[in-house]
Amino acid sequence: MTEPLKRRLLDRLGASPTFVAPGCRLTGDVETEGPLLLCGAVRGDGRIGGTLSLTAEASWEGEAHAVAAVIAGRFSGRLVVEGKLEIGASAVIHADIVAHAVAIARGAVVDGDMTVTGGQPVVHFDERRHPAHATNRRSGG
Repeated sequence: MTEPLKRRLLDRLGASPTFVAPGCRLTGDVETEGPLLLCGAVRGDGRIGGTLSLTAEASWEGEAHAVAAVIAGRFSGRLVVEGKLEIGASAVIHADIVAHAVAIARGAVVDGDMTVTGGQPVVHFDERRHPAHATNRRSGG
């Protein structure tokens, strides 16, 4: 039996992601065996053994290698993704990118060389969830 499709960021992270809280700033190299949820800032290089997820408020300056990535914040440097890279509408990326597959939301800013290794074209999409309204969708907010 196949696993159901996990659409929400937190559902895709797995059981124990490494979490960098808002307001936290790390300087130096970062290495995790699993996923990394970044809400703060990193200045340095990283090797992420799972999904690298940057929230809209997060930033990374340096080089990062990850199994997969979901970028909604700021990234500058070089990003290498073994699998799928999803770039949210709030993302601002000034980096060279290498990824197997890429999906970019309309409104994202991407500046740099992009290499897609999987042979498929870059997918453009309209983001349906807005970070500020994700929790208030049903309350009209």
